[in-house]
Amino acid sequence: MGFKNVLIAVADIEKSKKFYKEIFGLYSIRDFGDNVMLSEGLVLQSKSTWQKVLKSEVSVGNSFELFFEEYNLDEFVLALKEKEGVKLIGDIYENAWGRRCIKLLDPDGYLIEVAEK
Repeated sequence: MGFKNVLIAVADIEKSKKFYKEIFGLYSIRDFGDNVMLSEGLVLQSKSTWQKVLKSEVSVGNSFELFFEEYNLDEFVLALKEKEGVKLIGDIYENAWGRRCIKLLDPDGYLIEVAEK
C-alpha cells in the first residue's frame, strides 16, 4: 500500500484552484468539477460533495497544516505581499531547528507553512 494524496474540502473550487496555481504553481492534473487533482498530490473537493457523502455538515479550515518548500523564501514572500487576498500569519521566522519559514492561510483558512529549501 502507498500513500498518494491529501484531499481538502473547499467552499469554492474555482477560487481554490486559482489560489494554488497563482501562489504555488500547482496545476490541474484531473478536473472533475467538484473534485480536482492538482500537481504535487493535493486534491480539492467541494464541501457540498463531502456533505452529501458523509450525510452531515463538514467544516473547512485550519485543522492541519499544508507544507511547501521554496528555494528563495524572501522573493516568494515579496511576491505574496503583492497579491490581493493573501493572508500572511506574521513575518518570516526561524523555527527551533534553524529553518526559515512563513505561514499563510488559503481561501478556506487552511494553514500553510512555506520553508526555505
